[in-house]
Amino acid sequence: MADPSWPGEQLVVAAQRGDAEAISALVSGSHPNVRRFARSLCATPEDAEDAAQEALIILYRKIGMLRASGALASWMFRIVRNECLRRARTLRTHAPLPDAAVHSAEEVVLQRIEASEVAEAIAALPAEQRGVLIMRDIQGYSGRMVAEALGLSTAAMKSRLHRARTAVQQALRATPEPESGDSHEDVQSRRP
Repeated sequence: MADPSWPGEQLVVAAQRGDAEAISALVSGSHPNVRRFARSLCATPEDAEDAAQEALIILYRKIGMLRASGALASWMFRIVRNECLRRARTLRTHAPLPDAAVHSAEEVVLQRIEASEVAEAIAALPAEQRGVLIMRDIQGYSGRMVAEALGLSTAAMKSRLHRARTAVQQALRATPEPESGDSHEDVQSRRP
């Protein structure tokens, strides 16, 4: 059943055919939902407004690329999510560095090795588990939002998340720990 708060499928089809009035109605009809998505996903109200505007511009320009006319909500959610993530990455690269303790080169290397092991374990997950884990634990979306975005029940989302977390933990336990006194090269040479 379609969400009645989104513009109807007939309007989407007309907009995809290039009907200027339909495109205008589609953009204005989608605006409240797009703003709601952006407010729930972006870090600041300013980023949310900018992301919503950018998403509506993309909708206006690329409505013809939408494959299924009934998929407008999920398409717009992905556009808003990507725009919010892009803005968050930009914010992080321009944020001043905190005054933290200086780490030794060895500590930095070990942190990078650990991060790459976690990334490898996540990458090895089946796609449906990986998607849930990334949205919930890395991107920080609520369980309800993850379930809705992926078209799952909350119970199914929780089940996939549990299996994903368990698989990552098992993969990390299987990774050999560096022994004290081992050099970085020794650790790297033991890796498959």
